[in-house]
Amino acid sequence: MELPKLGLGTWPLAGAEGQAAIENALRLGFRHIDTGQMYGNESEVGAAIAASGLPRNEIFLTSKVCHALATPEEARISLDESLRKLGTDYLDLCLIHWPRAGLDIPGVLEMLMRAQEAGKIRQIGVANFPLRLLRLAYDEVRAPIVCDQVEYHALLDQSALLNWLRPRNMTLIAHVPLARGRLIDHPDLARIGARHGATSAQVALKWLLDQDGVAAIPKASRDASQRENLAALDLRLDDADRAAIAALPKDQRVVDPPFAPKWD
Repeated sequence: MELPKLGLGTWPLAGAEGQAAIENALRLGFRHIDTGQMYGNESEVGAAIAASGLPRNEIFLTSKVCHALATPEEARISLDESLRKLGTDYLDLCLIHWPRAGLDIPGVLEMLMRAQEAGKIRQIGVANFPLRLLRLAYDEVRAPIVCDQVEYHALLDQSALLNWLRPRNMTLIAHVPLARGRLIDHPDLARIGARHGATSAQVALKWLLDQDGVAAIPKASRDASQRENLAALDLRLDDADRAAIAALPKDQRVVDPPFAPKWD
């Protein structure tokens, strides 16, 4: 899958203010936009894309089938509604958002494969799938999955998942790459950043973006934050920097809702 490694996460950007933030990100150069039905902002995302004047094929657009749906038919209706709200004929990537207990994962994946054949989606992926469920989707259902979007940042290890994804040319898309703000003023990352004239958030993002097969979608509503995230692409970390980040504790999960699966 080819996608910009740095994208814009849009939860919880909504309403006129949220739409303005997404429009601003597109003006600055973001071309990978991530939303989902449960975010309640697909209309704002679609309006922002329309207002940008950019050709649709210049934007990599992701949305997600809501985890609360129970059947493949409900998921099909959900996908059509997402396309309508987004004002587009297709998604570049469509994900199953959460593998909720009782969800017909094989059935929803088969629905997404039919939607792919019909041209409604270009690529199929999953989100928040632990490795055992990813194996079910890939090995047993044989769905052409291209990614798993999961929590990943400098304080959470995802090496087992990465070691499974990489040989299959699948991407890990890191959501909450700044650990919901915990890395914005992290002292160890700030020390690394000070040597490079960068912020701790930029160090945290570049550490992810430098990794093979990893993309990141930080949410940023302010112009300054969006510019800061884009500038992280120009940062150059060295081996000492990476060793210092590797030494940080890697057991701090910040997204774990009641409906989350049991993590591997």
